[in-house]
Amino acid sequence: MFENKKKFALWMYPDTLEKVGEIYRQDNCESKSEFIEKAVNFYIGYLTSEDNKSFLPSIVTSTLKSIVAESDNRTSRILFKIAVELAILQNIVAATNEIDDVSLKRLRGECVKEVTRLKGSLDFDDALDWQKG
Repeated sequence: MFENKKKFALWMYPDTLEKVGEIYRQDNCESKSEFIEKAVNFYIGYLTSEDNKSFLPSIVTSTLKSIVAESDNRTSRILFKIAVELAILQNIVAATNEIDDVSLKRLRGECVKEVTRLKGSLDFDDALDWQKG
C-alpha cells in the first residue's frame, strides 16, 4: 500500500486539519493522507492545465448545461409569442392600409438600414421620429 510513497512532515493549521478529518470519508478516501494527496494532485492539475474543464466536477458541467438549456427554452417561447403578436399586428396594418409592392420593398430596405444604424434597438419613438424626419 505504501510502496513508492515518501513520508514527510506537513505543517497545517489546526482548523484545516480538522476540516480534512471531517470530510475525507465523504470523498471515499481511506485516510487523511489519501485525501490530501488527491487534493494536491487536483490543484497541481488545475494550475498546470490549459484546459481546466477536466477538473470541473461533472455536476457543475451538467448544472450549467441545464441552466443554458432552460434559458434557451424560455427565450424560444418568448420569441414565439412575440412573433405571433407581430404577425397579428402586420395583418391588421395590411388589412387597413393599401401599400403597393414597390413601396413595401423600398420601406423594407430603409427599415433594414435604420435598424442596422441603431444596432437593433429600434423602439416606437425611433420609428415615429424617422417617419416625421
